[in-house]
Amino acid sequence: MGGARTGRDGGPDVAVQLNPYLTFRDTAEEAMTYYRSVFGGELTISRFAEYGASEDPAEAQKVMHASLTTEHGLVLMASDTPGAVDLTPGDNVSLSVGGDDEALLRGWWERLSDGGAVTMPLERPPWGGLFGMCTDRFGMHWMVSIEDAGAPGG
Repeated sequence: MGGARTGRDGGPDVAVQLNPYLTFRDTAEEAMTYYRSVFGGELTISRFAEYGASEDPAEAQKVMHASLTTEHGLVLMASDTPGAVDLTPGDNVSLSVGGDDEALLRGWWERLSDGGAVTMPLERPPWGGLFGMCTDRFGMHWMVSIEDAGAPGG
Protein backbone atom coordinates (compact mmCIF):
# COMPACT_ATOMS: atom_id res chain seq x y z
CA MET A 1 0.00 0.00 0.00
CA GLY A 2 1.15 3.51 -0.73
CA GLY A 3 1.68 5.80 2.23
CA ALA A 4 -0.94 8.48 2.71
CA ARG A 5 0.30 12.06 2.73
CA THR A 6 -0.35 13.89 5.99
CA GLY A 7 -1.19 17.57 6.27
CA ARG A 8 -0.24 20.06 8.99
CA ASP A 9 -3.44 19.29 10.93
CA GLY A 10 -2.75 15.54 10.93
CA GLY A 11 -5.42 14.94 8.29
CA PRO A 12 -4.71 13.90 4.73
CA ASP A 13 -2.58 16.25 2.63
CA VAL A 14 -4.94 16.55 -0.31
CA ALA A 15 -3.37 16.66 -3.77
CA VAL A 16 -6.78 16.74 -5.47
CA GLN A 17 -10.27 17.78 -4.40
CA LEU A 18 -13.84 17.12 -5.56
CA ASN A 19 -16.22 20.06 -5.18
CA PRO A 20 -19.75 20.97 -6.24
CA TYR A 21 -19.85 23.78 -8.82
CA LEU A 22 -23.08 25.77 -9.10
CA THR A 23 -23.99 27.83 -12.15
CA PHE A 24 -26.38 30.79 -12.02
CA ARG A 25 -27.98 33.31 -14.35
CA ASP A 26 -26.73 36.65 -12.94
CA THR A 27 -27.21 35.71 -9.26
CA ALA A 28 -23.95 33.92 -8.37
CA GLU A 29 -22.71 36.70 -6.09
CA GLU A 30 -26.04 36.98 -4.29
CA ALA A 31 -26.26 33.19 -3.88
CA MET A 32 -22.69 32.79 -2.66
CA THR A 33 -23.10 35.66 -0.19
CA TYR A 34 -26.18 33.86 1.11
CA TYR A 35 -24.28 30.56 1.40
CA ARG A 36 -21.52 32.38 3.30
CA SER A 37 -24.21 33.60 5.76
CA VAL A 38 -25.32 29.99 6.18
CA PHE A 39 -21.95 28.18 6.37
CA GLY A 40 -19.52 30.99 7.30
CA GLY A 41 -16.08 31.04 5.74
CA GLU A 42 -14.10 33.08 3.25
CA LEU A 43 -15.64 34.05 -0.09
CA THR A 44 -13.47 35.03 -3.05
CA ILE A 45 -14.93 36.33 -6.31
CA SER A 46 -13.33 36.87 -9.73
CA ARG A 47 -15.11 38.85 -12.45
CA PHE A 48 -15.39 38.22 -16.19
CA ALA A 49 -13.51 41.49 -16.80
CA GLU A 50 -10.45 40.26 -14.89
CA TYR A 51 -9.85 37.54 -17.49
CA GLY A 52 -11.37 39.09 -20.61
CA ALA A 53 -13.93 36.28 -20.50
CA SER A 54 -16.67 38.18 -22.35
CA GLU A 55 -16.66 40.72 -25.14
CA ASP A 56 -20.00 42.08 -23.90
CA PRO A 57 -19.32 45.07 -21.59
CA ALA A 58 -22.62 44.37 -19.82
CA GLU A 59 -21.13 41.11 -18.54
CA ALA A 60 -17.87 42.57 -17.19
CA GLN A 61 -18.99 42.42 -13.55
CA LYS A 62 -20.56 38.98 -13.73
CA VAL A 63 -18.97 36.32 -11.56
CA MET A 64 -16.51 34.22 -13.55
CA HIS A 65 -15.54 32.17 -10.49
CA ALA A 66 -16.48 32.29 -6.82
CA SER A 67 -15.18 30.03 -4.09
CA LEU A 68 -16.46 29.72 -0.53
CA THR A 69 -14.11 27.89 1.85
CA THR A 70 -15.38 27.16 5.35
CA GLU A 71 -13.49 26.37 8.53
CA HIS A 72 -14.98 22.86 8.33
CA GLY A 73 -13.35 22.11 4.98
CA LEU A 74 -16.39 22.68 2.76
CA VAL A 75 -15.49 24.26 -0.58
CA LEU A 76 -18.42 25.45 -2.68
CA MET A 77 -17.77 26.98 -6.11
CA ALA A 78 -19.99 28.96 -8.47
CA SER A 79 -20.18 31.23 -11.51
CA ASP A 80 -22.61 33.22 -13.61
CA THR A 81 -23.39 31.93 -17.09
CA PRO A 82 -22.80 34.33 -20.01
CA GLY A 83 -26.01 35.49 -21.69
CA ALA A 84 -25.14 33.70 -24.94
CA VAL A 85 -25.03 30.33 -23.14
CA ASP A 86 -28.17 28.37 -22.32
CA LEU A 87 -28.80 27.59 -18.66
CA THR A 88 -31.33 24.90 -17.85
CA PRO A 89 -32.46 24.40 -14.24
CA GLY A 90 -31.28 20.97 -13.18
CA ASP A 91 -28.25 21.19 -15.46
CA ASN A 92 -26.68 23.97 -13.41
CA VAL A 93 -24.58 21.77 -11.10
CA SER A 94 -21.21 20.33 -12.07
CA LEU A 95 -18.60 18.35 -10.21
CA SER A 96 -15.19 19.99 -10.17
CA VAL A 97 -12.00 17.99 -9.63
CA GLY A 98 -8.74 19.81 -9.34
CA GLY A 99 -5.27 19.73 -7.93
CA ASP A 100 -1.62 19.49 -8.83
CA ASP A 101 -1.29 15.79 -9.71
CA GLU A 102 -1.27 16.20 -13.49
CA ALA A 103 -0.94 12.50 -14.38
CA LEU A 104 -3.81 11.50 -12.10
CA LEU A 105 -6.11 14.29 -13.27
CA ARG A 106 -5.32 13.75 -16.97
CA GLY A 107 -6.21 10.08 -16.49
CA TRP A 108 -9.50 11.02 -14.87
CA TRP A 109 -10.19 13.48 -17.71
CA GLU A 110 -9.61 10.78 -20.33
CA ARG A 111 -11.90 8.31 -18.56
CA LEU A 112 -14.64 10.86 -17.75
CA SER A 113 -14.76 12.19 -21.32
CA ASP A 114 -14.58 8.72 -22.94
CA GLY A 115 -18.03 7.97 -24.34
CA GLY A 116 -19.29 11.39 -23.30
CA ALA A 117 -19.01 14.88 -24.76
CA VAL A 118 -16.17 17.38 -24.36
CA THR A 119 -17.73 20.82 -23.93
CA MET A 120 -14.38 22.62 -23.42
CA PRO A 121 -11.11 20.85 -24.29
CA LEU A 122 -8.52 20.38 -21.55
CA GLU A 123 -6.22 23.30 -22.39
CA ARG A 124 -4.51 26.34 -20.91
CA PRO A 125 -6.99 29.04 -19.75
CA PRO A 126 -6.09 32.71 -19.07
CA TRP A 127 -5.54 32.00 -15.35
CA GLY A 128 -2.94 29.27 -15.95
CA GLY A 129 -2.71 25.54 -15.50
CA LEU A 130 -5.07 23.38 -17.55
CA PHE A 131 -8.88 23.39 -17.52
CA GLY A 132 -11.54 21.43 -19.36
CA MET A 133 -15.22 20.57 -19.13
CA CYS A 134 -17.04 17.45 -20.23
CA THR A 135 -20.27 15.55 -19.78
CA ASP A 136 -19.73 11.89 -19.00
CA ARG A 137 -21.66 9.06 -20.62
CA PHE A 138 -24.19 9.19 -17.76
CA GLY A 139 -24.98 12.88 -18.31
CA MET A 140 -22.98 14.21 -15.33
CA HIS A 141 -21.14 17.50 -15.90
CA TRP A 142 -17.45 17.62 -14.92
CA MET A 143 -14.79 20.34 -14.68
CA VAL A 144 -11.15 19.29 -14.46
CA SER A 145 -8.55 21.81 -13.31
CA ILE A 146 -4.83 21.02 -13.17
CA GLU A 147 -2.78 23.57 -11.26
CA ASP A 148 0.57 24.70 -12.63
CA ALA A 149 0.46 22.15 -15.44
CA GLY A 150 3.38 22.56 -17.77
CA ALA A 151 5.07 25.16 -15.58
CA PRO A 152 8.84 24.81 -15.18
CA GLY A 153 9.49 22.72 -12.10
CA GLY A 154 5.73 22.14 -11.68
